[in-house]
Amino acid sequence: MEVPPTCFSSEYDFCSDCGSVLPPPGVQDTVTCPRCSNRTQVTVFLGKYVQTSVVFNNLDTLALPNETDETGALKGPLIDRRCSRCGFEKMVYHTRQMRSADEGQTVFYTCTQCRFQEKEDS
Repeated sequence: MEVPPTCFSSEYDFCSDCGSVLPPPGVQDTVTCPRCSNRTQVTVFLGKYVQTSVVFNNLDTLALPNETDETGALKGPLIDRRCSRCGFEKMVYHTRQMRSADEGQTVFYTCTQCRFQEKEDS
């Protein structure tokens, strides 16, 4: 049987027909591309080693940039909003896009008196 020529010249992690990322080999004799259904013999993956790691930041070292100025005063727009911890009526806020782009932004409020921080998804 003649093997058809491939469109892509790549590592075995990618489909030789369409270039999609191949799933990791399982117990079957072949690895099937999820996009074009091209089959690759599992023996081509022998000796391959994949290592991943996830590094988390310490919560106590995580600080939002530009939250305070050089004197330590909070920066940002000042609004009339009651702090849920101390009851003070002034808070500053900033927004971040924490979720996917088709969902609303997250608003972070910080009390100017006790520096308690709360968030609101909009």
